[in-house]
Amino acid sequence: MNSRLLVIAGIAILLAIGGAFYLFAKPTTVTAAAAPASASASPAAESAAPSTESTQAGIPDMTLGNPMSTVKVVEYASFTCPHCASFHNNQFKQLKANYIDTGKISFTFREVYFDKFGLLASMIGRCEGSKAFYFDYSEKVFARQREWIASRDGDKIVNELATMGKAAGLTDDQLGACMNDNAKAEALVQWYKHNAEQDNIRSTPSFVINGELHTNMPYEDFAELLDDKLGL
Repeated sequence: MNSRLLVIAGIAILLAIGGAFYLFAKPTTVTAAAAPASASASPAAESAAPSTESTQAGIPDMTLGNPMSTVKVVEYASFTCPHCASFHNNQFKQLKANYIDTGKISFTFREVYFDKFGLLASMIGRCEGSKAFYFDYSEKVFARQREWIASRDGDKIVNELATMGKAAGLTDDQLGACMNDNAKAEALVQWYKHNAEQDNIRSTPSFVINGELHTNMPYEDFAELLDDKLGL
């Protein structure tokens, strides 16, 4: 997923939306499950225009940490990207404990849509409306990514994503409404395209740190970069 151009991905998603909603309309009678996953990644960097809190198309940003911090990190990631899952199952846990939960930085997660399943995961994550639910669901999706994506069967993948939504607390009625919200899906695609173009995103995961664009990196490099921005 690291080398796929977002322009191509955006076109593919728009062409696939009709098929996606056929899948979204499938029954969501599901049972809960749980499991583990992933590995590590690599560094690099380039510059970009400053990134700001996004409410494009009425879609709110999902942000953790200290909104008043002078260091603002925006991650661009896809729920179907293996490198993104690896980051969230590893480096992100350390970043959260040492920089987000301690109030040192502001951390925003913005979705990138390579396919209809990443879009569906985003719709379910945003279904309940709270940031607490969103990040709880996102953690489940990344932790179990190898399992739910492995079948390559569309119906099974949809069922797995819905199962995780129920495990996070959604009812069947909530799931049905969210998974069939075509207007929300279209708004999310427009929101993603606007953000990706604004911040010159070309791969995932990517990070905009105080206006500078960086690709994936080990935790040690991330911490060094943040400490430098924080003047530590």
